[in-house]
Amino acid sequence: MKTLRLGFAAVAALVALALPTVAQANEVTKWNEIAANTVLAPTQPATVSSPPAAGVFMAMVQGAVYGAANAVNRHGKPYLVNRSFPKASLDAAVASAAFGVIDGTFSGQHAALLAAYNSSLAAIPDGSSKDQGIGVGTMAADAMLAQGHFTPMAMTCDLGSGPGVFQVLPGQACDPTQWVAHAVPFLVQSADQFRTAGPYPLNSDAYTADFNEVKSLGKDNSATRTPEQTHIAAAWQTNPAAGYNALGRRFVAEQSLSTRDSALMFAMIDLNAADAIINAWNDKYYWKFWRPMAAIRNGDTDGNPATVKDGGWTPMFDGLAHADFGVGPNLITPPYPDHPSGNTAYTTATMDAFQSFFGTDDMTFYLTSSRFPAEQRYYDHFSDPIKQVIEARIWAGIHFRNADVQAETLGREVEEYTHTHQFAFAH
Repeated sequence: MKTLRLGFAAVAALVALALPTVAQANEVTKWNEIAANTVLAPTQPATVSSPPAAGVFMAMVQGAVYGAANAVNRHGKPYLVNRSFPKASLDAAVASAAFGVIDGTFSGQHAALLAAYNSSLAAIPDGSSKDQGIGVGTMAADAMLAQGHFTPMAMTCDLGSGPGVFQVLPGQACDPTQWVAHAVPFLVQSADQFRTAGPYPLNSDAYTADFNEVKSLGKDNSATRTPEQTHIAAAWQTNPAAGYNALGRRFVAEQSLSTRDSALMFAMIDLNAADAIINAWNDKYYWKFWRPMAAIRNGDTDGNPATVKDGGWTPMFDGLAHADFGVGPNLITPPYPDHPSGNTAYTTATMDAFQSFFGTDDMTFYLTSSRFPAEQRYYDHFSDPIKQVIEARIWAGIHFRNADVQAETLGREVEEYTHTHQFAFAH
């Protein structure tokens, strides 16, 4: 049974986080925002800024920050730094760890990063505590960079052919984040530790049900999908690294979390998200299962008489520009296999980590989407976004239900494993 951070449960149950507050930044939130802005900058290539890659990068930063903070204020199993440095400056350790990872990965941003780092250090009194904090943070950053998590590789579009096999659509680029499938995980044992049960057999009743569901609900101009469902589906096509880390920064301000607990919370959400997305991407390229568009357009080739072909079927995410899809690039069928859903795995691991940290599923909060930046979508439980994203990917016409359901299981298994092996005693 999972041990929760029950010390926060009573507070979390009473505080409505939707209320506006004055932001109260600490070194953890300052550098979390710098990290997010760096990796998600429009100038970054897709190999870096696409959701799975961004998730890995954010985990590198927050893992190093946690490793350093935990070495200064030991409150759980060591991570990256095995020694304790109780006299070191916590702020200096946090800033140095974050700066070391970001600067070590994005050297082209060195001048701006150095200015932010010098600003952080200038606010800390000079002396041995500051010097030791710098050393601890640098130690954590170097240890993180040495693990080799962020290693882009050559891409390939040739995944095979035939019924059930994913193929990149004509004119579509290859998946720029194939490297994530082989990335070094942070806390779990391997990139394939949580292999899913896999897609349903093409001739099964379960596959038929999923096929017909997405064929109806996910079709462009579907008669069975409501306008609200269309809007929600579009809203969920946003980079989760941005939205979930912004939520974390709001939690720090609204709950007045200490620097130590801020470091722990961000480590829990980002390390879990990264390990879930690494396992999900590895799973995608293990199963190589086709997306609904290919499946429905080739329903006569799958050996299942109950899956009726519609050669002209297009999903809601069909590459066309629609006024009600908000701002940003056209919504398209993603250029990587269907099974399992990366967004669902990412969301589940993150929301379960929030739940573990606060010790409750009951929390009022909002999320934002880059497609509708002025809109705030409210939830009353950490489990609510998980339920919604499962449906949203079907409404979008880009996933079979099974891909989402098994992704939820994968994300939950990752979080349960990391909680047991790393965070259970981080009080």
